[in-house]
Amino acid sequence: MSSFNEIVGVAGCGTMGLPMAEVLFDAGIQTYGHDVRPSVEFGRFAPRMLDDAGAFAARCDVVISVVRDVQQTLDLCFGEQGVFIREDRPHTLVVSSTLSPRFIAELRRRLDDAVELVDAPMSGAPIAARERRLSFMLGGDSVVLERLMPLFHVMGQQIFTLGPLGQGMTAKVLNNYVAGTSVVAVRRAYARAQALGMDVEALRDVMSASSGSTWFGDKFHDIDWSFEGYAPGNTVAIVEKDIRASLDAIESCADVVADGFDEALLAGLKSLESYQP
Repeated sequence: MSSFNEIVGVAGCGTMGLPMAEVLFDAGIQTYGHDVRPSVEFGRFAPRMLDDAGAFAARCDVVISVVRDVQQTLDLCFGEQGVFIREDRPHTLVVSSTLSPRFIAELRRRLDDAVELVDAPMSGAPIAARERRLSFMLGGDSVVLERLMPLFHVMGQQIFTLGPLGQGMTAKVLNNYVAGTSVVAVRRAYARAQALGMDVEALRDVMSASSGSTWFGDKFHDIDWSFEGYAPGNTVAIVEKDIRASLDAIESCADVVADGFDEALLAGLKSLESYQP
């Protein structure tokens, strides 16, 4: 059982946030959840869900944000939920959503100086969250990260401490850029195998043992969303959002610009249809 003695709140208890909250609680850490959906929708974790944002803010010392995007992060921190503009509020915010590193800098400027901020995006499908096998990419003050390290070791298997605030998110958006290319490439390869009359599972076995090996292809049957086509709000659309975050990150770089490859990658994601084995 973990010796971490601060109270943790997980904001955004979706496909990733909920299993993260559950494994923290199962490890003996006092953990609560908060989501825009009512608490009755969260199964065995429902008694730990705090629907009221004020109660959530007052109860928790550390908030791990796993909400979907920039707007939901702003709503959580300063807007409709306003967790970090309340007098009685958490002292630490851990951003585990995948967002642009440029936004993390903006978030630091908007938060009160007394609030500790670290970026800790994670990699891995929901099954990895349930099995405590996530990879975390950490950026922030080394003293704060060291204090929080027991949380990451409960939830994850690979922990990368990468430097000051924003470096974790930089690594994550670049990682997801590469992952996004494999999502498009693998799904296109499977569709072409079907068109050519080849057994797709045989092709997957070949690719897994050869130069076509990718995280997405190798774990295709373990990834909850691998069969999805593109639709607003689903996980493939989140991959698109992450790639756009990586493109936002380079806007301040004079010698790096988005090009036709980036446009084609985004178009490829948006053209994906549901996979039919």
